[in-house]
Amino acid sequence: MLNSSFVSTLVLLLYTATAQPTAPVEFPITSSLHHSITSSHYHQPFDSLLQIHVSDVGQVNYKGLKADKAALDAYCQTLSANPVQESWTKEEKMAYWINAYNAFTLKLIVDNYPTKSILNFDGGKTWDVRRIKIGDKKYSLNNIENDILRPQFKDPRIHFAVNCAAKSCPPLWNHAYTAENLEVALIARTRDFVNDKKYNTLTSSRAQVSKIFEWYSADFGDLKKFLNQYSETQLKSTATVVFNEYNWDLNE
Repeated sequence: MLNSSFVSTLVLLLYTATAQPTAPVEFPITSSLHHSITSSHYHQPFDSLLQIHVSDVGQVNYKGLKADKAALDAYCQTLSANPVQESWTKEEKMAYWINAYNAFTLKLIVDNYPTKSILNFDGGKTWDVRRIKIGDKKYSLNNIENDILRPQFKDPRIHFAVNCAAKSCPPLWNHAYTAENLEVALIARTRDFVNDKKYNTLTSSRAQVSKIFEWYSADFGDLKKFLNQYSETQLKSTATVVFNEYNWDLNE
């Protein structure tokens, strides 16, 4: 069986082999991008920021990202000016919303940095604040995750792509998602998370796993079966499942 670090490296090589150069890309903030924003070219500025300020294990250099705030704001403005179109493919829509969730979460932290935790904002309910303007609508982070990503795409691997800026959250990938890299990235991000002992400890008879698997149990269905699709250690049907406490400290 391929180990998770090899698969992760393979995914990165496949992605970077086809990615655009990492130099900043200038683009207009206009509605004329409705069709062309689906191209990986228009997610490249976000990809560049992530490569610079996010480590391979998902630690974010928020101080450095704050210095690049103008570039992050510009990407968020591009998303705001170019909402999802019905003509886009499933992969284009899914990549857009994952990037939107991650970019606007980073913007929230950067706008309020320094801070120790995202729970310090809005009485711990910052996910419910509709501060994200896309097109003529305003969304909260919960709107994006629970009203769009989860019900529309019905793919539990989404939980390993979106990042809530906490240490217990599945690590932020240091690349932008695109229609081209989405499927292979979701496989790798899920496999890496499931097998990472910082988040989950699996033996054949016991699974001590992230609270995410409890919070979103409806998405995973038979949890042992789901874990066995990605785990290097296969769980028995009689295995005990327990859930870890969540660490909401900032993922820096």
